[in-house]
Amino acid sequence: MADSSPESKESSTQEAPIVKAGPISKRIAQMGVEHESLGVDHLGTEIIKVDRDGLLTLSAALKEDGFNYLQCQAGYDAGPGEDLVSMYHLLKVDNDVVRPEEIRIKVFLPRTDPRVPSVYWLWKTADWQERETYDMYGIVYEGHPNLKRLLMPEDWVGWPMRKDYISPDFYELQDAY
Repeated sequence: MADSSPESKESSTQEAPIVKAGPISKRIAQMGVEHESLGVDHLGTEIIKVDRDGLLTLSAALKEDGFNYLQCQAGYDAGPGEDLVSMYHLLKVDNDVVRPEEIRIKVFLPRTDPRVPSVYWLWKTADWQERETYDMYGIVYEGHPNLKRLLMPEDWVGWPMRKDYISPDFYELQDAY
């Protein structure tokens, strides 16, 4: 016999855990930049989520706060029918600090319109990294100075790292010699 008391109903509904903002997220909030804290990873690196429209504002605020090195820009596919994600891992490199401050930014993009502003103009290391993410996932980095395929032939159809990608039976090299 099932218990229908208010206590059992309350305990059976699971609520999303409350994520506390970390110190970097709090500093960014004081600057008036909208974002969402996603907690920390297994190494203690803060992860924040921002809309594509707020990426450049957030990036400029982080650069002003001392995050002077884009260690990694990458993309991933959250699953068939799910969002594509553009991820940025930033460091605050300082010669006087043994372990630099780190933060990871994630921008969730709809598969039907995966556009996001390029951060190339803030961190030049984004150049080839954004091109690779474009080449593999089809995320368009608006304002990138040379957004074209990097790993695949320029006439390749599709985005090979997407989870819903169907690999062609063959690819014929033309004018190879």
